[in-house]
Parts: sequence; structure tokens; C-alpha cells
Amino acid sequence: MEVRHLGRSLPLGEERIEILKDINFAIPAGEFVTLMGPSGSGKSTLLGCITGLDSPSSGQVFLNGIDISSMRESQLAGIRNRTVGMVFQAFNLIPTLTARENVEVPLYAGSWKGSPGARSEELLGLVGLSHRLEHRPSQLSGGEQQRVAIARALATQPPLLVADEPTGNLAAAQGKEILDLLWELKEQLGTTLVIATHDLSVSQYATRMLQLADGELVGDHPGPRATPA
Repeated sequence: MEVRHLGRSLPLGEERIEILKDINFAIPAGEFVTLMGPSGSGKSTLLGCITGLDSPSSGQVFLNGIDISSMRESQLAGIRNRTVGMVFQAFNLIPTLTARENVEVPLYAGSWKGSPGARSEELLGLVGLSHRLEHRPSQLSGGEQQRVAIARALATQPPLLVADEPTGNLAAAQGKEILDLLWELKEQLGTTLVIATHDLSVSQYATRMLQLADGELVGDHPGPRATPA
């Protein structure tokens, strides 16, 4: 993924509020990147632009070499389904569906050629929930719901997984379990991770740390788990 001179602004009366200002960075495959910054620094807006859920006011975003900055929504939906998995603080599971069915949803929306049921079982096993296939979200703990959300995000084998405060609604022990799981998935599958957070404990897993402040990229440093040069 590469971001070039990215800007995002919104109108406020006769003026425009600059939310992101001339952001530039590139992330090679297989990194675990944390996007740090206080509330209001632009983290969620940047994630929205990276995933095509929000449109930049200026600049470009490249996913696997494809410029998504000016694509129509119909094109973006296909790119997102194949390229980006998304995990949110609030889990966003469909309450009437079982864990298995929640993971199957993106497989029916895309062009998955195998069995959605078999793929769902495989991924729920990968995240340690083989014994929870037929449970609905209300029957699962917060940590288990987030594991289902991660399995769903990985359903179409996207090379990039983007998470917005994925441990924000979890107790410390559950949050650590989720972070350990994300690291294991990165190692096993080669998935690139970009995680927005204000929690310093999340950054202990990073191979790279990006720092936002007032809409500007003010830091880009190796993380504690960076591979030694």
C-alpha cells in the first residue's frame, strides 16, 4: 500500500477544515503497522481513505499498485472484497446469524470459488473457535466476537487487514489475546496489518509505527518487533 500527498478536508460554513494534510508513506507486504495518535488526530479518517470507505480531497491511495482514489463505488466494492479485510472496535457482527454464517457473508458477496461453509469452518478453527460455529453473537464473549470479526475479515484471503481500535471494547486480557492472534496470523498467512489505536500496549507488536497529530504524519519509526537490519 502507498499513500501519496493525501489530504482530506470538510466544509464548515464558508471555510474548510483540514482533517488530513499531505500524508505520505508506503507499507510493504507483511508488516504489522500501528497508527498512533490522540482522538481527533485523523486516524479513522486515514483508515477510511486507505480502504476506500472515504474519498480523499487530494492525493492518491494505491492498493497492490492500483490507484483507488477516484474509483466509482461499484469498482471500490470489488477491490475491497479482494484486497482489504476490516475489523472494527464494535465487532459489527450480524446478530441474527451464527458465527459460521457471519464469516460466510463476504464469500457470497465476492467471487469465492470454494465452499463458503468449509472456508468459514477453516477460519473459525484458525482463530480458535471451532467449538462456537453455531453460536450467535449474543452467546459469545467480547473476545470471541472479535475473533469472529477477524475470521470474517480474512474470509476472501485479503493481503491487507485494517483494524480500527480492535481492542478498545475488550478487557486487557482479552485484548492481549486478540493482539497475539493478529501477530500469529501475520506470521502464518503473511497478511499486512494496519491498526489504528491510542493504546500504547498495541504498539509493542508493531514492526512499524506511524504517528499522527492534528492531521499530519509526524513520526514514522521501526517498532519493537521490527526485523533487525
